[in-house]
Amino acid sequence: MRVVFMGTPAFSVPALDALVQAGHDIAAVYTQPPRPAGRGKRDRPSPVQQRAEALGLPVRSPATLKTDAAQADMAALGADIGVVVAYGLILPQPILDAPRMGCLNIHASLLPRWRGAAPIQRAILAGDAETGICIMRMEAGLDTGPVLTRATTPIGPDDTAGDLHDRLSVLGATLIVTALDRMGALPDMPQPETGATYAAKIDKAEARIDWTRPAQDVARQIRAMSPHPGAWCMAGDERLKLLRARAVQGQGAPGQVLDGFRIACGIGAIEVREAQREGRGAMPAAEILRGRPLPEVLT
Repeated sequence: MRVVFMGTPAFSVPALDALVQAGHDIAAVYTQPPRPAGRGKRDRPSPVQQRAEALGLPVRSPATLKTDAAQADMAALGADIGVVVAYGLILPQPILDAPRMGCLNIHASLLPRWRGAAPIQRAILAGDAETGICIMRMEAGLDTGPVLTRATTPIGPDDTAGDLHDRLSVLGATLIVTALDRMGALPDMPQPETGATYAAKIDKAEARIDWTRPAQDVARQIRAMSPHPGAWCMAGDERLKLLRARAVQGQGAPGQVLDGFRIACGIGAIEVREAQREGRGAMPAAEILRGRPLPEVLT
């Protein structure tokens, strides 16, 4: 098929690679414009742009798709289908209608659960037992279109958002190739309205750990925020990010360091497996403790 690909972050790259490897004709790759990044705040192209250029594919990075010119450019590509994955811009109806067979979205949840911007993190925060990928036909509503096919993956007790991100990225790449191979044979299955939930974008304020909460909630928060933005607390006058943790047995005042890297919560305790000190990289808990002992209480 002649495909217009639309994506921006690293999550989208495996899908682009899979479409190229499957022999599809990539008419153009749309991605968000370069953004300032790094210490020098120089404009850096998105991971999708970098990969597309390495593959020799034409790249377009309009700031908006709402103009007549942008919509005419899209229509002129004569695409059979659009494939959208974490693009980050709203697609007006003329853009959705430009490809002959419309646009498909690779969405990282089991729709209608977790429509919206942060489905991976919200699934972990909620304690969901599984998540997955849906290939959805796009329409004007927010992730409300019919689903063509889906695949599931369990959420393990130690899975972080980063772990699921990587697993779902590969799963989505596999599933979109299968969906395109079976176009016309896959029925459009409307989403039920029952069970619909909204995955709001993660706010940095959600990353501060409240030790009065139950250990299960704190452990989920840590895993959902890892690696970004990173759930954090104060260890004396130092801000400490906690990146991997599991709820365990334990009792004490909220925030009390019981032994090793076991911290008391409102109910139960957590055992931290990985953390990050200010100005340092992520390290196993044992290495963190060798560098500097923890205070008696984390706040």
